[in-house]
Amino acid sequence: MSIQTLYTAATGMQSMEQKLDVIANNMANINTTAFKKGRANFEDLFYRHETLPGALDAGGQYTPVGISYGLGSRVSSIQTDQRQGSFQHTKRDLDVAIEGKGFFKVSDPTGETLYTRAGNLNINANGQLVIGSASTGRLLDPAITIPNDATHIEISSDGKVFTKQAGDAQMTQQGQIALAQFINPEGLLKMGENLYSETDASGSPTDSNPQQDGAGALRQNFLEASNVEPVSELIDLIQTQRSFEINSQMVQAGDQMLQVVANLKRV
Repeated sequence: MSIQTLYTAATGMQSMEQKLDVIANNMANINTTAFKKGRANFEDLFYRHETLPGALDAGGQYTPVGISYGLGSRVSSIQTDQRQGSFQHTKRDLDVAIEGKGFFKVSDPTGETLYTRAGNLNINANGQLVIGSASTGRLLDPAITIPNDATHIEISSDGKVFTKQAGDAQMTQQGQIALAQFINPEGLLKMGENLYSETDASGSPTDSNPQQDGAGALRQNFLEASNVEPVSELIDLIQTQRSFEINSQMVQAGDQMLQVVANLKRV
C-alpha cells in the first residue's frame, strides 16, 4: 500500500505543478492585449477494485458499496476562457476592439489564415493595414489600403474603414473589416503572438461583417484587455501551493512507512 501511496501522491504533485504553469502563464500575460486565460481541469485515474459494489454477502444480500483504491489524478485539459476582457481607451485611431463575438482574420506569410482578438493595427510601407508585430507583417484579411495622404481614419462599428484626404470635404470608404466566428472558439489552437489557428475542434469559421449574423461590433480608439483577474489568480495560486505541499507530505509519509516495513522485515 505504501508504494501505491507514493505513486498516487506523486501524480497529485505533477498535476499541481502543471496547474502552477497555467497560473504563471496567466499572470505573465496580465497586460497582453486580448489575452484569454487558461484553466486546468483534472480527472481521476484508474482504480484498483478489491470488492465491486453489489457483491453478494454471506447472507445472499447485495452489498451497497465496494472497495476501490484510486491511483491519483492528472490534467484532463487546459481550457481557454474566451470571455471578453474589459476595454481600454487608447485614443489611437488604429486601435480597434471587438465588443461581442468574433475574431479578426489575418494572412500569415506562410499562406495560412490566422485569427486574433488583438486589434492594435498598423500601416505597413505599402499603406496596408497589418496586425501590430515587430517580427512579422501579417495583413488584415480582407486587405485594406490607406492612402498616403490620408489625414484622418475612421472605423465604424460595422467595420467600414473611411479616410479623409487633404483637400476633400467628404470621407471615402477604403475597405470593410470582416470578423470570423467559430462554433467552438475554445477549440482554437493558440499560436502565440495573440494568434489562433483553426482546428477540427473549433470547426470552420463563419465570416461576416461586424454586427451581422451574431458578430460583435467594433469600437475604434479602444483595445480589449486581458481577461485575467489578478485576485482570483492569486487565490488559486495559494490553493495550488497548499495542495502541492500536502501531496509532498503524503510522499514523505509513504516513504517513511516503507522504511518502517523494511526495518520490521529485518528483525
